[in-house]
Amino acid sequence: MAASNGFFDNLLTSSATERYRIGISLIFLLAVWLFVGHSASGIPNGMLLMAAAVIGGYMAINIGANDVANNVGPAVGSGAISLGAAVLLAAVFEAAGALIAGGDVVSTIKGGIISPERLSQPESFVWLMTAALLAGALWLNLATWMGAPVSTTHSIVGGVLGAGIAAGGWGIANWAVMAKIVASWVISPALGGLLAALFLFLIKKAVLYKADVIPAARRFVPWLVAVMAWAFGTYLMVKGVKKIIKVDFLVASLVGLALAVITLLVMRALVARRAATMENSPSGVNTLFTWPLIFAAALLSFAHGANDVANAIGPLAAINDAITAGGVVTSAAIPLWVMMVGALGLALGLMLFGPRLIRTVGSEITELDKTRAFCIALSAALTVIIASQLGLPVSSTHIAIGGVFGVGFLREYLKTNYASQLHSIMENHDEKERARLQPFLDDFRSASVEEMERLLQKARKNKRELPLSKPERKRLKKIYRQELVKRSHLAKIVAAWVITVPASASMAALLFFTLRGLMV
Repeated sequence: MAASNGFFDNLLTSSATERYRIGISLIFLLAVWLFVGHSASGIPNGMLLMAAAVIGGYMAINIGANDVANNVGPAVGSGAISLGAAVLLAAVFEAAGALIAGGDVVSTIKGGIISPERLSQPESFVWLMTAALLAGALWLNLATWMGAPVSTTHSIVGGVLGAGIAAGGWGIANWAVMAKIVASWVISPALGGLLAALFLFLIKKAVLYKADVIPAARRFVPWLVAVMAWAFGTYLMVKGVKKIIKVDFLVASLVGLALAVITLLVMRALVARRAATMENSPSGVNTLFTWPLIFAAALLSFAHGANDVANAIGPLAAINDAITAGGVVTSAAIPLWVMMVGALGLALGLMLFGPRLIRTVGSEITELDKTRAFCIALSAALTVIIASQLGLPVSSTHIAIGGVFGVGFLREYLKTNYASQLHSIMENHDEKERARLQPFLDDFRSASVEEMERLLQKARKNKRELPLSKPERKRLKKIYRQELVKRSHLAKIVAAWVITVPASASMAALLFFTLRGLMV
């Protein structure tokens, strides 16, 4: 099994297969073109519907390539699951979420950001949505090529806004809604980062920093996983299956609570069983989060497929209804073929092009182990729940990336803080004291954050053996400062977030004028 996973991982990431991946994508888009062409024969503007279907499939491929990485990236980066297995898992659950819980009707004007009734020509609506869909897909394609995880929702929002302004002027836009979307650029990553850092700090203090981690893990870890079960149970009821079953937040919370109680009982038994053979160290505790992480990746993918498939097929459904009905629509019934285009495109894009972003999210921003990845997954579910109840606009992409940065910056802070308590002060001690200090300082220099805490406790308890004064400990800050978050990735991702709406809006406006010129 390990060998097959390794082969699949290499197949997905090898640069030699780039043309192979593009070829498969083109075959899929050609199949969409031919199928819609056969179904739309005799319909006025059938060629435009065929083109829109291909663009919708192209958008779905790009959503799978970019957005889905946030759901499985931390699990892959932590080693809980291999890249190949993660891609297959996410592809199945993304498609299942889209087909099972994607719903029959979606709003095609994302969040009411434009007023289509202001359009003077009904056919302008079709050109507008086609331009918006293509602009969002092109921007996602560019961002994926650059290795920047961006919000697919914001990409299509920018496309609709830009094409809408081109079609109906500045007055067509709902600027109050756009202000909320801009606010989400700060709200989403801040909430995700703060919650992920908070959970990691609690785990460190309650378990990882203990001299004997096994008893601490037996007490604390089952409760943590139970909280995750509540969060995901509630999350799926609120966001994942809302178009199948209508439930209020109280009912969703009670369903989540029932799952949490069951999970608590199961995890207590499992952790007690593992404690007998588990390594008494942070790495031993890490192993307890493997299966919770795999379940989290699957459930996040299902909920994402149920919600974000609308970014690809919502505009396509609107175009389909507008062409068949001959007028502007604000909501559209989604035919099965449109849903299939979205679901298959998501899965295909993830399998062919997703690994690059999975690596970025999972390992290139900061080093992740299973404990840190667990905190990111838990913060993602909780942030969506909190934001939904407060009416705050958030992006699942921004939440997940915020969580990755949150745990990375917490590690930096802790390592710097611990280092500041113990400075390389060899020059302040005589030769005899230096000889006693040197092995300790060498261990400290190469220690992890958790190991630093133990070494500092040792230093405080053994002052005779380790003669370090308080002022000397404080001078460690500069020498042991270490960047555990790659600033280059931070700058690139933030820049991509900021320009997503303006970039896709500009592309969409240009494409609208081009389409109108071709069609008139």
